[in-house]
Amino acid sequence: MPRRSTQEWVRLSLRTPGILIFGMVLAPCGWILDLTATVAPNWRTLHDLPNIAADAFIQQGIWDICLATSTDARADCNRVDSVYFSNQIIPVAQGLMVASLVVTILGICVAIPGVRCWKDRPNWTAAGLGGLLIFISGVFTIIPIAWYTHILNEVATDTPLNDVRVGYCIVLGYIGGIFEVLGGLVMFVGICRCCGGKNRGERRLEEVMGGRFTHQKPPPRRVEVPSLDRAGSSASSSVPYSKYSLDEDVSFPRAKSPAVRSDNTSVSSRPYDADL
Repeated sequence: MPRRSTQEWVRLSLRTPGILIFGMVLAPCGWILDLTATVAPNWRTLHDLPNIAADAFIQQGIWDICLATSTDARADCNRVDSVYFSNQIIPVAQGLMVASLVVTILGICVAIPGVRCWKDRPNWTAAGLGGLLIFISGVFTIIPIAWYTHILNEVATDTPLNDVRVGYCIVLGYIGGIFEVLGGLVMFVGICRCCGGKNRGERRLEEVMGGRFTHQKPPPRRVEVPSLDRAGSSASSSVPYSKYSLDEDVSFPRAKSPAVRSDNTSVSSRPYDADL
């Protein structure tokens, strides 16, 4: 018979561990935010432009530049600005943002087979590898976003930089990148057993087996029901009275009990005419 190892772990339920659910929820949310930050032309906005209406401003992204106004929802895009697209940050941001989107999808596809909840236990290797890819994709997003924010007023362009403001793509990129970093990191932690195995929904076998005998339910409480027999109820009753008190203490006359007929034929008696 093979000898059992000193450390054996068992799952107490077939539910998907919370760390995997956490990662699989944050990863798609982060991917959607990163996709919006990648394609939308609003990494920064330029206001107070010369020779242009006061309510007009320019939106600059990593793929396109648009001229918009605060009174019209439509924007004039595909504007040419060779100086802006020649900055080093622009091609780097383009490559890293696209790589982040691809790696996120790849990480989700790798993690899905390991997170399946209809198996006895998840495939922690596949789930952890998928979490690592998701974590890397979040880092790919945060690097260009942070770099662009740091040099926001230094990115050269043909338009005068009178009033430079952060665009909503920067905010969405930060949130999406943090979602992917947190989700991927939590999923990757599932590869190792920490916190006593609670991070994976597991416990040591000796703890489970020992708990079966040490944590037994208390025996049911025994309730004594008094007997209906008057003669026997005096012993178990808690009322302080004598068993003859019911016969002696009465407030009304009782009917006399009929005499018990004796079947003893040995007693001699005088015969009557009715007996003949």
